[in-house]
Amino acid sequence: MVSFDLTEEQELIRRTARDFAERELWPRAQERDRDAIFPREEVRKLAELGLMGVNVPAELGGAEAGVVAYSLAVTELARACPSTTVTVAVTNMVAEVICHYGSEEQRQTHVPRITSGEYTAAAFALSEPQCGSDAAGLKTTARRTDRGWVLDGTKQWITSGDHAGVIVVWARTGDQAGARGISTFLVEQGAPGLQVGKHEDKMGLRGSSTVPLIFEECEIPAAALLGEVGHGFPVAMTALDGGRIGIASQSLGIGQAALGQATSYARDRRSFGKPIADLQAIQWMIADSATEVEAARLLTLRAALLKELRRPFTQEASMAKVYSSEMANRVCYRALQIHGGYGYVKDYPVERMTRDARVTTIYEGTSEIQRLVIGRNLTRA
Repeated sequence: MVSFDLTEEQELIRRTARDFAERELWPRAQERDRDAIFPREEVRKLAELGLMGVNVPAELGGAEAGVVAYSLAVTELARACPSTTVTVAVTNMVAEVICHYGSEEQRQTHVPRITSGEYTAAAFALSEPQCGSDAAGLKTTARRTDRGWVLDGTKQWITSGDHAGVIVVWARTGDQAGARGISTFLVEQGAPGLQVGKHEDKMGLRGSSTVPLIFEECEIPAAALLGEVGHGFPVAMTALDGGRIGIASQSLGIGQAALGQATSYARDRRSFGKPIADLQAIQWMIADSATEVEAARLLTLRAALLKELRRPFTQEASMAKVYSSEMANRVCYRALQIHGGYGYVKDYPVERMTRDARVTTIYEGTSEIQRLVIGRNLTRA
């Protein structure tokens, strides 16, 4: 199923992302984390390289390079700065949602602004204070008026919510409980009645902005409806399936970076008169980490390829996401352990990587939710 040979275009995308990550992201990754600096200028440059719409049609300004190329790019960026990478991943996801479900007017209005960098970012507003995993339990409402729609409610944990030019928002449009009464809307930054809440002071991914969004009598035009009324929940679920490939790729990049740091440190650090890399205990940790990184790479590329071929990929995306995210946490733990006391201080990148990795098992669907998805698929009659 997975080809081990990249196409010329895929290799070009991978190399472009790696070169940019090493040149632009890695040198300031620690500073971005320490001071919670949003990577505005870096995102603009990534747009110029075609990396804010890797799987978006060329006529809308995208690279049209496919899902595998997108996964490769996210992995390379995450090796240097996961904070920047999550901004890129969510923005790419929103661009794809609009391409797939939007009207021609919506596509022409928003997608070129995303891919060109005119919009600094795009945001995905599904979670709410009282519902994360239970997305069908959302309380935000949208009522129809003579001029369009009015939104009321609060969204929580919104990546780039304060920087996004356009936000995909899910709201309840009917009296039906559960998924059937949910619709999807495109809300532009600055819409009357839209307020941005306080920045979350996060454990990791500190260069990525995370905010609540409050809608109080927020007026949007009738043309803001994305797709059909009452058909918003499948839009969210399909988008999350693809988003999980992005988070698996991000996790893979973190794992690769932590393994690289651990291996390099083990070669240089001497104890008992020789490099600690000569010690069997260290070699086993590095061997386990390298094996798990490779397994995550194959799972992630398999899910990406299935999506690219337009085959069912929900189960495979969940497998890639749960394994890669948990792998990243394990590999970062071992890397920190190999560094000893130095791993626990901010002078060494593995401290940041360990904090950045932690959330990957939580957002875009927790590990528990991924196992539910996988189990239900496997036991379905």
